[in-house]
Amino acid sequence: MAQAPAGSALDQIDSFAWLPAQVPGTAAGALRAAKLWDWDRHRRFDDEDFWWRIRFAAEPGSAVLGFDGLATLADVWLDGQHILASADMFLAHEIPLEFRGAAEHELVIRCRALTPELAIKRPRPRWRVPMLEQQQLRWIRTTLLGRTPGWSPPCPPVGPWRPVWIEYRTLHIGAIDVGAALAEMHDFGEVAVAAELDARIRRAVLVVERDGRRHESALALREGRWRGSVRIANPELWWPHTHGEPALYATRIEAATDERELGMELGNTGFRRIELDRGSGADFRLRVNGVPIFCRGACWTPLDVVTLGATPEACHAAIAQARAAGMNMLRVGGTMVYEDDAFHDALDEHGILLWQDFMFANMDYPEDETFVAVVLAEIDQQLARWRARPSLALLCGNSEGSQQAAMSGAPRERWAPALFDEILPARVRALGVPYLPSSTCGGAFPHAASAGPTSYYGVGAYLRPLEDARRAEVRFASECLAFANIPFDGGLPGGAALRVHHAAWKARSPRDLGAGWDFDDVRDHYVRRLFNIDPAGLRVSDHERYLALGRAATGEVMAQTFAEWRRARSPTGGGLIWFLRDLWPGAGWGVVDAHGDSKPCWYALRRALAPIAIALSDEGVNGLAVHVFNDAPLPLAARVELELYRSGDLPAGSGAADVRVPAHGAIELAATDLFEGFLDLSWAYRFGPPIADVVHAKLVAAGKPVAETFWFPAGLPVTRSYDVGLSAAVVAQDGCEEYQLTVSTRAFARSVTIDVPGFAAEDNGFHLAPGQSRTLALRATGSGGRGRVHGAITALNAERGVRFALA
Repeated sequence: MAQAPAGSALDQIDSFAWLPAQVPGTAAGALRAAKLWDWDRHRRFDDEDFWWRIRFAAEPGSAVLGFDGLATLADVWLDGQHILASADMFLAHEIPLEFRGAAEHELVIRCRALTPELAIKRPRPRWRVPMLEQQQLRWIRTTLLGRTPGWSPPCPPVGPWRPVWIEYRTLHIGAIDVGAALAEMHDFGEVAVAAELDARIRRAVLVVERDGRRHESALALREGRWRGSVRIANPELWWPHTHGEPALYATRIEAATDERELGMELGNTGFRRIELDRGSGADFRLRVNGVPIFCRGACWTPLDVVTLGATPEACHAAIAQARAAGMNMLRVGGTMVYEDDAFHDALDEHGILLWQDFMFANMDYPEDETFVAVVLAEIDQQLARWRARPSLALLCGNSEGSQQAAMSGAPRERWAPALFDEILPARVRALGVPYLPSSTCGGAFPHAASAGPTSYYGVGAYLRPLEDARRAEVRFASECLAFANIPFDGGLPGGAALRVHHAAWKARSPRDLGAGWDFDDVRDHYVRRLFNIDPAGLRVSDHERYLALGRAATGEVMAQTFAEWRRARSPTGGGLIWFLRDLWPGAGWGVVDAHGDSKPCWYALRRALAPIAIALSDEGVNGLAVHVFNDAPLPLAARVELELYRSGDLPAGSGAADVRVPAHGAIELAATDLFEGFLDLSWAYRFGPPIADVVHAKLVAAGKPVAETFWFPAGLPVTRSYDVGLSAAVVAQDGCEEYQLTVSTRAFARSVTIDVPGFAAEDNGFHLAPGQSRTLALRATGSGGRGRVHGAITALNAERGVRFALA
């Protein structure tokens, strides 16, 4: 790779300074690898031309040269001959070639500077997008990553970010369309295929397999394509993992010419029915195989924002981490990029639903014939990739386009551009997947929370009380709960020494461009609400305590909000947190830090989003309510147990009741029903002090606790006693590099935090009831050592922690 000033030409390339470069990759990635650029060295990548070249040997004959993605204004030369111009980073290209003569060839790619193109005078947009400095990006088919200064790192992708490949074809294999469908009564599933195969093919068979059972059907050549289908009676269904097993079937074509036999793997597919239940028009809930699904998860971000690439192993690990948090849906938003096949493979295998935006966000896009033609070519390529994906649950035209138009004062008729409300839905209809024109749509205005999907930041950026999550009657939060979530020390730039108001911290605090506040302020607002403490004063006097409360606060807000939305009487069909993972080290929106380590709020979500869970809610003068959730495919017979404590460790009462929760269901019961007489558990009547400081609720099934939660009638405790009696013991597991840590307490311990260098605990930031013990697995991270475990345990309501070690 080489850099050159904007406007550079092919005849200058021998004068450039060339660096080794990995493809797929980007200019920023190559410079980072050469240690010529990092986050602290600002560079305007869109101001420069970047070049790539490679020399390669080729045998004479026919071949295809493929470019799966070039960002963004690209020209390609082969042996000095211009063979491709591309202006859409999301569009793949295949160039047929005939190699003759020379054994060595040179391929050259130039990605032109974007800034001169953006300076061309064009019609002004009908509304402005506050998060963008450059409004004319609407004309360019490229990502907004790196071009939104308030929240994405300053490294816009430039270069061959997807594979560049050459393929020698002795047989012509063209487009192969695969689709899977499930009958309305679920009594059979059908895999259909239409394949463009070489004229020498004499026989072709479609094969569908699962667990060694083979189903097959011969294909017939009709209208130039081999067509046919396999029908399977009573197939095993694909479910989101929270509700069942994501059953997959392998598919392939077995074909033969007169001279040879060949097999073509088509990948995995699954049988499921996806329906969007709009009810009276205000409802918004997905049904999978006829079952209403409470969708919960987050908005996906690239694992490496510099290169936009990741190994399949890293992708699977990240999806597994989302699954472990109880998430069953991820959204790829219109500000990001289309992910590769490894991402979709992982979603299918792990049972995670996908809300997929097309790559449009906020802006007033052109609708002239040339622009629309490029867009449709891009869309058709993506639809072909997704057609057989069982995880694909919903397609969306854009991110917040309608909302941005409405909030910018555009007339109502401009809230529904034809591109998203007419052209794209006609294109995607054949997939049989629900389509939305925008991530916010419905109601008197597009972002009305009570009438359709919305970007819900009532609890969050708009600083509303936690009760707003119920009062707003949220139907579906396509994005929500954005906070500057503080990671553990390893996720901060510079580690534990970095202070919140250091320039290096604030440079990475997400914000709306031009706003006089950032998302650190949003987090601090809820620290004040939850703990009745001044975060600004605490930051000055006790920075470590400030960080501890901030880490606990965002997880608490998320957990309480999702508990509201999961209630049996809730109208909410789902919520997706704005960012699963941070784009760069710091206190970003993600619940996972930029290195892939879970933040404290991730653990709070894991407890709140578990398929089987229990929650408590304050229903005012109606008392405390108990909510039991059972997403599993079988009914749950369990026992709810409530224990009351005051003054840290004094029992104040207990009650219990047997419950039965239907499969894929939830129930609500009054907490007072678990006791012989009336108890003011919500402290609504206030005829005296609260009967208890702590309410501990447990859900016990088959004699074992399966879920628990806590409630604090007088509010979250913020005062600290000197010692709550924490203790810890760690033992090695025979035959594996895993340890078990047992944590115990004498008195109530709030937000128990485990810090073990080189290891991650399976849970963190949890509460312990008086006298309670928990045994947790410790698993080595990348820096974990063998045979040496040492760490510390602290609680938010205790000054004294405990240290432990295993020699």
